[in-house]
Amino acid sequence: MSKTGRLCEFHAPKQPFQLTTRDVPDPKPGAVVVKVTTCNICGSDVHAWNGDFKTTALGGKLPTVLGHEMIGEVAALGEGVSKDSNGQPLAVGDRVTYTYFSACGKCPNCLKGHQVACHNLTMAMLGAAEEWPHFVGGYADYFYVNPGSTIYKVADDIPDELAAGANCALSQVLYGFQRAGLTFGETVVIQGAGGLGIYAAAVAKEFGASSVVVLDAVDERLDLARRFGADHTINITQIDDPRARAKEVRKYTGGRGGDVVMELVGRPNVMPEGIGLTAMMGRYVIIGNINYGLTYEADPSRLVMANKTMIGVSLYTPAVLGQALAFIDRTKHRLPYEELLSSKYPLEKIDEAFNAANNLEVARASIVL
Repeated sequence: MSKTGRLCEFHAPKQPFQLTTRDVPDPKPGAVVVKVTTCNICGSDVHAWNGDFKTTALGGKLPTVLGHEMIGEVAALGEGVSKDSNGQPLAVGDRVTYTYFSACGKCPNCLKGHQVACHNLTMAMLGAAEEWPHFVGGYADYFYVNPGSTIYKVADDIPDELAAGANCALSQVLYGFQRAGLTFGETVVIQGAGGLGIYAAAVAKEFGASSVVVLDAVDERLDLARRFGADHTINITQIDDPRARAKEVRKYTGGRGGDVVMELVGRPNVMPEGIGLTAMMGRYVIIGNINYGLTYEADPSRLVMANKTMIGVSLYTPAVLGQALAFIDRTKHRLPYEELLSSKYPLEKIDEAFNAANNLEVARASIVL
């Protein structure tokens, strides 16, 4: 392991990243230092870069290091770490993915089994780049995996960009459907066909949904959603009346709407429509809206009188990461994962990569090291 490594400090929205060199920390007992090989640019990273997702509102410090959809190789193991979370031997040089957050295990929520709501949560994008261990995000040569984090070895035939996405996008929608209690034969409606929406279509179909309907404004995304399992797609620019869209959704869902509707757009103005697309006794799962201060108007009687449930989902329980890797392994010969691979940029061109991702000039961008 090198004694020093590069990291891209994020000081303020829309400002250039500052490429800095820091001493690489030795891992404390139970920790792992990973040499990052790929870190995707996720939508939440773009939101933070734009200033819409305010990391400081979550207790984060600046400057920080953004990036969390990552994969790498073990650079150093802390005392007591000899196996991954599947119980497989773990050694320096092993290719791994890992949770980018860790819970304290001691607060009231952790003791109830709700690690995703830990009062003392440590998470990439929130740590201070100027404080030890410095390597607190994925846009860096190294990442410090805290004690208690989940870490898994990755099969050689899973590409870096795909394995990196498993620890955010795929795990997030898997956990969302688990929270919603999706059961075999139910109907699913997905708002948004970005990376999360594509994964959601695949997961819903694999879980046995009888009908999966995806809404988006871009035909290319909708085409990809169909290749990943969507039974029906609706282009919201071609059917621009929400009432007409609702009628179309009901046509594809036995006349009742989605038993589970998942919001993956990230804009609150889609939520009234999402509530309306949810069937009686259905569950509306909100994942995309992470930006503080944005509001929407809705009629609460549509929830009460139809016995609908709204579920906010952030992060995922640690075991879900292993399930995400198993999902990819199970479906890798049936789903066109190669179409999710990204445009690659070196670390020193991170500003160019973020501009391209923000302006939708590329379907997906990854920082490779």
